Amino acid sequence: MKEHKHKNASWKTSLSVGAFLAYRDLRRSNPWTTILIVFVMTLTFLNLVVVSGILVGLIEGSIDANKRMYSGDVLISPLLEKSYIEQSPEVEKIVRTLPGFVALTERYAEPGTVVSNYKETLAPGVKPNQTSALVVGIDPVQEDAVTGIGSKLKRGEYLAPGDTEAIMIGADLLYEFTPIESPSYVTLKNVTVGSKVLLEVGNTKREVTIKGIIKSKAGDVDARVFMLDSEFRKIAGRGDYNVDEIAVVLDTETTAEEFKSMLLASGVGDYARVQTYEDAQPKFLKDIKATFALLGNVIGSIGLVVASITIFIVIFVNAITRRRFIGILKGIGISEQAIKFSYVLQSLFYALSGVVVGSLLVFLVLKPFFAANPINFPFSDGILVATVSGTATKAFILFIATLIAGYIPARMVVKQNTLSAILGR
Repeated sequence: MKEHKHKNASWKTSLSVGAFLAYRDLRRSNPWTTILIVFVMTLTFLNLVVVSGILVGLIEGSIDANKRMYSGDVLISPLLEKSYIEQSPEVEKIVRTLPGFVALTERYAEPGTVVSNYKETLAPGVKPNQTSALVVGIDPVQEDAVTGIGSKLKRGEYLAPGDTEAIMIGADLLYEFTPIESPSYVTLKNVTVGSKVLLEVGNTKREVTIKGIIKSKAGDVDARVFMLDSEFRKIAGRGDYNVDEIAVVLDTETTAEEFKSMLLASGVGDYARVQTYEDAQPKFLKDIKATFALLGNVIGSIGLVVASITIFIVIFVNAITRRRFIGILKGIGISEQAIKFSYVLQSLFYALSGVVVGSLLVFLVLKPFFAANPINFPFSDGILVATVSGTATKAFILFIATLIAGYIPARMVVKQNTLSAILGR
């Protein structure tokens, strides 16, 4: 017991002496050297947080666009073996009565074809300029209230209740915005606002006018054709009111999972598939998000190695140049443990300074900046994703790496023979 207390007291003494020596060395060090090391540590920390945060943020931006413009907080769709939501009017009534409900939009949807050069006489062997698309029937007022789709018009005007012969078309279907030459993905050429196209749904064809072009950066929106739900029902031969999609928006106090549970408890699951916006994410987005996170971690790890090497070199050079002083410290009775503590604490000081400065930059400067000025990518408005817990984890990783990088050179030098160190051998 006495031996344990003695070891504990010895450890505390070594730590306090080491802290004093570290403080003394830091005060006497060249301020420009200290600033440079802190700068390197700050860059390393920013590399760990920001690079992966921006990569993940690109996908988060796309996911957010998909949520706002397509799925809402909760998306109700047909059961896998069904072609529409059975008992849609009853399902809608249930949705409206549940706590947390704010608004919804109902959509009809059928695969269709759009042809741009249907009036031309084509030479033998020449294919018509046509593209496949999901044709969606909407209540324009209801849809805009839920998704704000009217604000995503690249050109033209939004659908009005009386636009029986008009459509809106997604930019992904037009060659002007998506210039892809591929047998598997054809876009319409020479088509813009005011152009007449031939819309085919099932066995019904109708000439319609393009009133607006939508570019929302949500793939499920930009590859669609929108028209009035009343006209869609006529073209598609839908004599009932069973819809294909119901997107629901909730208040801020109700989570998507909670609302999904309430819907399933109300029996909606017997007629439709209920998904949160996370459930409704396209699988490729989830895969890309995981890949980008891994890529960001790899890049961050490279920066971490560079920072660790930097700390190693700084501590090693410092210790080597101060061998005689270290030998004197050992000669007057300062323990090796205390001396090693001093260099480890110096390393941790540099890491802590880098983390503090880096965290202030991330949460007070960079994150608000990217939120106000997202990176404009074709598929996403990229933001910086940085959570407190994730940042704390990366700070811990930096501390561990720095601790190791500071301890190894200190141990190498301190282990040297005391007399040889004093004599500078």
